[in-house]
Amino acid sequence: MEQTNKKTIGQEGEDIAAEYLVNNGFEMITRNYRYGHGEIDIIVKDRSNNHLVFVEVKTRKNLEYGEPEYAITKSKIKQLKKIADAYVYEKDIKEIECRFDVIAIIWNRETKPQITHFKNAFD
Repeated sequence: MEQTNKKTIGQEGEDIAAEYLVNNGFEMITRNYRYGHGEIDIIVKDRSNNHLVFVEVKTRKNLEYGEPEYAITKSKIKQLKKIADAYVYEKDIKEIECRFDVIAIIWNRETKPQITHFKNAFD
């Protein structure tokens, strides 16, 4: 039960993040890109500078376990970089700047989501 609820909240958080990105001038490329055992939540193009952006979304119902962005560990960052490299290779993408953004969402379904967008969160 708890795992299902966690997955549901995560999926809803990704939906909120995707809508936020599109509303803020990003072009949606794909969602839930899988490679191996990992996944990149959202891949968009930043229209302001033509960067390819790999977005990790973290959603929490409250701050009981801390800010959502602190759930991204060094091993998660390493995994995200590996998946991003695979995406760029698979799609034969050349000559484009890439970056990693994090969107942290605090939302309990009863209030408006609190969204924090960390651009270029790590390299």
